[in-house]
Amino acid sequence: MNNSEYNKAENAVNNTENSLQNAADKAKWKVEDLADKARDYINEKRNNDEEAQQEDWLDRVKANVSETWEDIKDKANDAWEKTKDAAEDVKAEWNKKTN
Repeated sequence: MNNSEYNKAENAVNNTENSLQNAADKAKWKVEDLADKARDYINEKRNNDEEAQQEDWLDRVKANVSETWEDIKDKANDAWEKTKDAAEDVKAEWNKKTN
């Protein structure tokens, strides 16, 4: 097996890693932002003469996390398929060379 097959597999793994990292980075509400979002929620409720409730806040967070999870899951699935395909290509090349 030559270096180009190894490079192809390595590139597929790197692309997978980058794809997952990008999906996580693009998450709508990052953990660091939650305190600010909570403050904004409380202020919004106060400005509308409404009571801020933890359950309502958690429902908002849950909805956001669900959307984010779907995005990450799609990227992870795509990454899995690309990496699996590259690994199978490398294995096939290896089998050709050794048989």
